[in-house]
Amino acid sequence: MITKRIIPCLDVKDGRVVKGVNFLGLSDVSSPVKLAKYYSDCGADELVFYDITASAEGRALFTDILTEVASTIFIPLTVGGGIHTVEDFDRVLKCGADKVSVNSGAIRDPSLITKAAKKYGDQCVVLSVDAKRVDGQFRVFAKGGREDTGLDAIEWIKKGVASGAGEIVLNSIDTDGVKGGFDLEMLAAVCDVVSVPVIASGGAGCAEDFVTLFQTLPKVDAGLAASIFHFGEVEIPALKAELSRRGIHMRLR
Repeated sequence: MITKRIIPCLDVKDGRVVKGVNFLGLSDVSSPVKLAKYYSDCGADELVFYDITASAEGRALFTDILTEVASTIFIPLTVGGGIHTVEDFDRVLKCGADKVSVNSGAIRDPSLITKAAKKYGDQCVVLSVDAKRVDGQFRVFAKGGREDTGLDAIEWIKKGVASGAGEIVLNSIDTDGVKGGFDLEMLAAVCDVVSVPVIASGGAGCAEDFVTLFQTLPKVDAGLAASIFHFGEVEIPALKAELSRRGIHMRLR
């Protein structure tokens, strides 16, 4: 049985971890270095680090903070934000990332997925998709959820996997920060069309939401969350113990 993963997400803006609702109304949370070390120490399976305004501001990702985070933790690190070229992959990996997440950069140049996968391997390339319902369709949004691309999310994900993406992070803008549970409908649609690992993001409000996620959609490999972990509403060791008690295979210390 495949072990399910619990992944905290650090959304970083101006060198600080922030969190909002539906990608809006950002508020300051903590230092990314301190928070990353805390999650590494308390049993998180992986960590995701997003420089959330890099693409919108047309700049490179903050590598100094990233290097410090990578040197502090002992779990796999996925990094995204402002990734537009293979050189960006190289720069981020040299800072200590294990995997690189592409979003807006891949929308602008879909060949980036193929080029990066050929150079670094499929397992290194994570396609992050910000999706929202528009006129009955799951639509892809770019630039931190600010721009409707017009792309059908399911077709885009299928294309991304065919191009070499080894993992999908599905961020539901509709449920992001609302704490009403993961977007099971959207996740099911993705799981039906790909065979690579799928990470659910957006909507976790309590431990039971993770139980529902993994019991309802056994194909989902991981649950990603931010504010419920950042503000101590859900403690990762307790969450993993509860999931294990409910028959969901977890890596326990």
